[in-house]
Amino acid sequence: MLAIGVSWRQALPAIVVAYVITGVPMIMTGTIGARLRVPFSVLSRSSFGFWLSYFPVVTRGIIAMSWFGVQTYNGSECIYQMLKVIWPSIANVPNHIPASSNITSVGMVCYLIYWLVQLPFMLLSPHQVRYLFMIKGIVVPFAWLAMVIWAFVKVPPSVGLFSQHATLEGSALSWAWLKALNSALSLYCGYAVNIPDFTRYATSERAQFVQAATIPFVFTLFSFAGLAVTGAGIVLYGEALWDPLKLIGHWDNRAAAFFAAFAFLLTTIGTNISANALVAANDLTVCLPRWVNIRRGQVLCAILGGWVFCPWEVLAKYAFLAFLNGYTIFIGPFTGIMTVDYWLVHRTRVDVPAMYNPHGRYRYTYGVNWRALATLVISIVPALPGLVNSINPKVNVDIIGQLFTIGWIFTFCTSSVVYLILSLAFPAKDSFVDKAVLPDDGQTTESSSVEVFVEENKESTIP
Repeated sequence: MLAIGVSWRQALPAIVVAYVITGVPMIMTGTIGARLRVPFSVLSRSSFGFWLSYFPVVTRGIIAMSWFGVQTYNGSECIYQMLKVIWPSIANVPNHIPASSNITSVGMVCYLIYWLVQLPFMLLSPHQVRYLFMIKGIVVPFAWLAMVIWAFVKVPPSVGLFSQHATLEGSALSWAWLKALNSALSLYCGYAVNIPDFTRYATSERAQFVQAATIPFVFTLFSFAGLAVTGAGIVLYGEALWDPLKLIGHWDNRAAAFFAAFAFLLTTIGTNISANALVAANDLTVCLPRWVNIRRGQVLCAILGGWVFCPWEVLAKYAFLAFLNGYTIFIGPFTGIMTVDYWLVHRTRVDVPAMYNPHGRYRYTYGVNWRALATLVISIVPALPGLVNSINPKVNVDIIGQLFTIGWIFTFCTSSVVYLILSLAFPAKDSFVDKAVLPDDGQTTESSSVEVFVEENKESTIP
């Protein structure tokens, strides 16, 4: 945000508003997961239709594996900073990999080390991962606090952060503020889709309500820390070093650099598992149920996203990285359709067993809920010109390109309204039930009996 010309005075309110907004869909979708005990990949069938649901599932899985590779590369930078403290001459190790590969010999070794360090955590079941987050929750806040203290000692706020002002004005500042708002939304809006993957393990629905308080408060607190440290970096080093690892690389205190890099190592592992590896694994178990479970899915994600994807190449190519940054125009409609369908259209009365039956009540029309398909087209297409422009700035898209600037807000709101209107005007009567049929009820209906379907299709059981 500081790099695009917005001051902390404009950035902080954008962050607060974004995280307050983010908390709403996360609680709504999180409650669905805790109540129904199903992941997003299964839950999406009730709103998109059994076969159309594979579009958001596959899309989200590809994005998760792509970001897994990018985060793994970020983790390799943590390894590099830690090794540089122990072995300062590592910066002088000769490179034996062609420059066209966009990675050095040392970089590849650090990448392999981080990939191997990260791999064992993917062999844990989802509920066991909480121990990693307990350690992370103790270590990382101390690192952030230490960095904020360092920033304010090195550069007093009156000289650094508080003295900085926006370099933009007028409409340019307004659009930059909206871009800042959307970027904060984009950072965690993906969780609004995959949070059922975790809340389905919750002991109760109320157990996940804590997000309503922690998301706006804690996320804003740490975002302010990022603003403070970046602001100090502008004064000390003459540029907005928003990547903390690049800022750490300027430090002379080796012990502080090692501890900070280790804290970010924990952060990156936690992020990669929760936001990417487990997400991709849940999607792969649905796409390849006969061969893939959660553990195998995470290992596949580590191989495909970590090596086949070649993140060092992606980070060197602006076009594909811009596409990854623009994926929120797809996540917005996925979240909007799913929440509106459950809370407003079906009013929480859904048939969970039917979500596992391709011939059940959520088949809609040949497995496609045309209302959801129409909503996807109407909400995503207007934002596509802006995405094209972000990938190739030479393509002039005029004012319509600004819709991409507020991509998640636009697509989420548009999809919510459009889907609600279509569902009320053309109700899918066969998808309605008089009361919810939950996994613990032991109830089935003729159209949703999983037992009958499994018996008839033993060779091709779908989870």
